[in-house]
Amino acid sequence: ETTHAANLASSASMLTGCLLSAALVLPPAPLATRLPSNPRRAARMALGGAGVDFPELDGSSIRVGIIKARWHPEICESLVSGAKAALAECGVPEENIIETEVPGSFELPLAARYLALSGTVDAILPVGVLIKGDTIHFEVISEAVTDGLMSVGLQTGLPIIFGVLTCMDEQQALSRSKGDNNHGVDWGKAAVEMALLRTSAVGKGKSKLFMGFGNVEEVDGSGTKKPVEKVGF
Repeated sequence: ETTHAANLASSASMLTGCLLSAALVLPPAPLATRLPSNPRRAARMALGGAGVDFPELDGSSIRVGIIKARWHPEICESLVSGAKAALAECGVPEENIIETEVPGSFELPLAARYLALSGTVDAILPVGVLIKGDTIHFEVISEAVTDGLMSVGLQTGLPIIFGVLTCMDEQQALSRSKGDNNHGVDWGKAAVEMALLRTSAVGKGKSKLFMGFGNVEEVDGSGTKKPVEKVGF
């Protein structure tokens, strides 16, 4: 009987301990959810494009280069159309838009560098589409293109907008290239905003000097060109 009483006491003690432990464990706090205030933006978020707000932009003096890859032509053309519509909305003259093509997205960084070094534009928008397949080709090309375009921008000081869709399937690319979710629209406005930022930082029309090469001239207040001391090669 003594042993039985001891076992009952031990079991009661263990049960009491379990109940106390359970009482001390607080339920997990619910995660805070920030609902978008704009229903249109909420719809874009559902499709993978929350968008970004842009200030009023005056692109009347801005020159933009658009380089389009020929892979997935329907999607790329729609993206370019969205970008050009945004450029027009910002006041960029049609004659200030330079368009060219390359075979695929992998060729975009080198073409962007050539155009940047030409000194003919204030921002560059490379446009391409990469869709995941059965091999690691998608990952390899995506990383190479991303790093390449960033490198061109940092090396030349010219804004290079990342206009390459990297999607898991074709439907994702289609949904991001049409209608209200056309990413080309945001890319076009980003090109104008970054070109204006560059102009405010380094000026415009003062020089055609790139990495020490080119003829260096500066226009004074009377409109007369005068030589400028060359720094570099």
